[in-house]
Amino acid sequence: MDMLLMGLCISVFGIAVACLAFGAATRPVASRHRVQPELPAVKPEAPARFFADRVTPAIPPQPHVPIEVLLQQIENHIRLEQAAAESFVAFPTQALLHSKTASPFMN
Repeated sequence: MDMLLMGLCISVFGIAVACLAFGAATRPVASRHRVQPELPAVKPEAPARFFADRVTPAIPPQPHVPIEVLLQQIENHIRLEQAAAESFVAFPTQALLHSKTASPFMN
């Protein structure tokens, strides 16, 4: 019973704090109409740019590679990988398992 009353008191206290915080956040701010002095118009400074002083060389356009060439390279890569997998299935050794492939796409 004591724990129930303690939990109830803590819950009521938490709700009260939440209500106060909500009330403070949603209360309209009373604005006073103060006359602010007119400031002269000042031109804003340009923002500082990182690496803006360096001149970057123009990157030449990359030559257009036909899609057929790319597809042929992918097919060659797949053939090499399949050949490596078939040789491992035929003669499974640890050396073949950890050997590098002959494909130019693999590191």
